[in-house]
Amino acid sequence: MKKNKFFFVIFALLFVASLSFSQTIKIKIVETTDTHGAIFPYDFLNQKPSNYSLANIQTYIKAQRRDTSRAFLLFSDGDILQGTPVVYYSNFIDVQEPNICARVMNYMRYDVGTIGNHDIEAGHKVYDKVKKELNFPWLAANAVDVRTGKPYFQPYAVFVRKGIKIAVLGLITPGIPNWLPPNIYKGIEFQDMIESARKWVKIIKQKEKPDLLIGLFHSGVDYTYGGEDEKTYKNENASLLVAKKVKGFDVVFVGHDHHGWNEWTTNDFGKKVLIIGGTHSAIVFATVNIEFSLNGKNKVLKSVNGELIRSNKFPPDSLFLKKFSADFAKVKKYVMQPIGVFENAISTKSAFFGDSPFVDLIHEIQLGITGADVSFAAPLSFNAVIKKGVVYVKDMFKLYHYENFLYTMRLSGREIKDALEYSYANWFNQMKNPEDHLLKFENAKGNSPERAKPILAGRFYNFDSADGIQYVVDVTKPAGKRVKVIRFLNGKKFDLNKFYKVAVNSYRGNGGGGHLTRGAGLTKEELAGRLISSTDRDFRSYVIDWIKKHKVVNPKANNNWKVIPETWAEKGKARDWKLLFGAGEK
Repeated sequence: MKKNKFFFVIFALLFVASLSFSQTIKIKIVETTDTHGAIFPYDFLNQKPSNYSLANIQTYIKAQRRDTSRAFLLFSDGDILQGTPVVYYSNFIDVQEPNICARVMNYMRYDVGTIGNHDIEAGHKVYDKVKKELNFPWLAANAVDVRTGKPYFQPYAVFVRKGIKIAVLGLITPGIPNWLPPNIYKGIEFQDMIESARKWVKIIKQKEKPDLLIGLFHSGVDYTYGGEDEKTYKNENASLLVAKKVKGFDVVFVGHDHHGWNEWTTNDFGKKVLIIGGTHSAIVFATVNIEFSLNGKNKVLKSVNGELIRSNKFPPDSLFLKKFSADFAKVKKYVMQPIGVFENAISTKSAFFGDSPFVDLIHEIQLGITGADVSFAAPLSFNAVIKKGVVYVKDMFKLYHYENFLYTMRLSGREIKDALEYSYANWFNQMKNPEDHLLKFENAKGNSPERAKPILAGRFYNFDSADGIQYVVDVTKPAGKRVKVIRFLNGKKFDLNKFYKVAVNSYRGNGGGGHLTRGAGLTKEELAGRLISSTDRDFRSYVIDWIKKHKVVNPKANNNWKVIPETWAEKGKARDWKLLFGAGEK
């Protein structure tokens, strides 16, 4: 009897001990975002090695996978299909093969991704094909098929790792119709992120009952960007708003703005949510380490810690490079095709301060192709140089960075002037004396020790100038009253009340940057009605054809516009040039 009682006591003690036993479960998640074709550690435009790429990140990933004490997940947060000759070649030239992005990401064993706006920009043929080729779900709950009312891409994905159920909701920035031609996203409606998140979080919680809810959003954090605010419907950068206003998220991965985020926010329900995301071009990626305490059937989230890591800390993976060496060779051969000769070197640097050979070459080609009266264009690269002599396909990616179409639109003289006023209001500072900045800075010293470079208030790809007309920009005057159009370059009168044909890229023509909407005051519906014609392929391909036809090109500024007072502008230029580019040739 005593013996049975002894065993009963031992059994009871063991049972009680088992109830109090707590197991720790670890999960590691890596997010790459806005890789923009940075697959190889190589700069195809300047024909030299680089120290960042997915090949570098693969070295880190392989090391993490070897640690079997924790679960591991690899996420992509969009914009994989645009940015380098590598993806351009796979998207539009070598179209019979599976897309290189699909092959690379399948090789790296991504678990899930969210599609980005630059992936949509590649067009239906490209992203529909890639969607089929990926071995993992491509998400976007708020990209809705207008025929069915259901998401065009998968809305969310669920993973079970070491007994922990993880749900990942994907959302894409809804600003796409403001930038891209409608045929590119035909049949898709991009809905408000907050509304979509509320709908799908409710579904996920009821149907899946996850232990961990993660947002994978191709959208930025600063919801005030571009003059928007937290009440703006279909806010472009609504990731933080979703994290705060929609109950249930533990971690929100972000992208789109190339900023690099690792910070906590407290949502409207009193819970802390980690906001994290890398930068762009595989330079900085994000990692999150998560720990759960498992006690019986009880799963308690103990800790969440985020870190941003630079890929140049790791050498490129040799097996990765070997696997895709044939792709590398094909692209290198493609970009080194000669297309013509430049009699002068051109640089984007001078385009920040006035009329320039770089942007005027774009104007010349746009006017030549469209026969328009006026051309709008901006420098699409921050610090690009095309050397004198033979020019190659690679140089055209410097001259024109994006796969925009070329539009011909009908705009009044008043709308042309107002669009220019808008451009220069975001581009140039109002100079009160010769010692002021010429350029408009958000912070001339940078916003942190890590980001010590000067920060311009506007994005340089929105610094539109015009050609076909002669005008001056008086930087002593307030925004909205700086531009005086004198005449057309052919001597004809410029009439504010007459309508003219204007060449613009499709980004601008659809409202991108706000020049034609906030500046000229046109609605989205009015913009569509002003479109006269569009190219049938990206403008860069037309530029290549144009240079091949002309063979020898002499890029030069025609000085159709200038900044006044000129002595003030020169002093401001000298100062701001050093801030942006250091000492050097002007």
